[in-house]
Amino acid sequence: MDNRPIGVYDSGFGGLSVWRELRRMLPNESLIYLGDGKNCPYGGRSREEITAFATEAVERLVTEGVKMVVVGCNTATTAAVAHLRERWSDMPIVGLEPAVKPACLSSRTRRIAVLATEHSLQSEMFLATALRYAGDVEVVKVVGEGFVELVERGAEHSAEAEAAVRKVVEPLLGMDIDKIVLGCTHYPFLRPLIEGVIGDRGIAVIDSGEAVARRVKWLLERYDIGAEEGNVAKYRFVSFANEEYRQRLEHRAMMIAEEIK
Repeated sequence: MDNRPIGVYDSGFGGLSVWRELRRMLPNESLIYLGDGKNCPYGGRSREEITAFATEAVERLVTEGVKMVVVGCNTATTAAVAHLRERWSDMPIVGLEPAVKPACLSSRTRRIAVLATEHSLQSEMFLATALRYAGDVEVVKVVGEGFVELVERGAEHSAEAEAAVRKVVEPLLGMDIDKIVLGCTHYPFLRPLIEGVIGDRGIAVIDSGEAVARRVKWLLERYDIGAEEGNVAKYRFVSFANEEYRQRLEHRAMMIAEEIK
């Protein structure tokens, strides 16, 4: 048993979609969430830059005494997770990949779409995953232009957000696609708008949050580092941005916590 916290890291607010699933599935586990904020968004940055940001973030979480790190950012995972695992080989580090495998395996039309950042869609990790699991399934790659910035501003319920989502999603509707994979942890916050544009067309929207939480649960059990039953979980929030940003992170998380009670 190990009551130390789990660290969760993202470029900004997006990883709260993973934090939500961890809190829901693992109520005894304390969580420290690091939302970079200062360098967000990551999508158009180089691999070297993102790796440097991710390394700094994990170093900070290690100083906070975490027992595991969840890289709750698809872009940071594709750029840096191999480096992070090599540097901290004595600690479990969980990354995110778009849910291409389950989408491909369950696709009836043999055509799916993946919405992600430019960096993620061009990464070796994503291309290898698509090649491995797609088989005869066509994978349509689409950048969620402006999605990260909207979520960072807390504008996901705005008319601007609806217009941005409609611009990206509507062209997919006539392409015989039956799955849309959300390949960035910011994008689930726009899921209601995405599903609203889809309507009753029978297209399923898939994200990786629950699968990541299951993976974390499995690793806690494997290494016997889960918190004690009845441990009172604590939740902390840190950032490389200013205090106002950190407080916004915490406020958003507490709103999410109210939703899942």
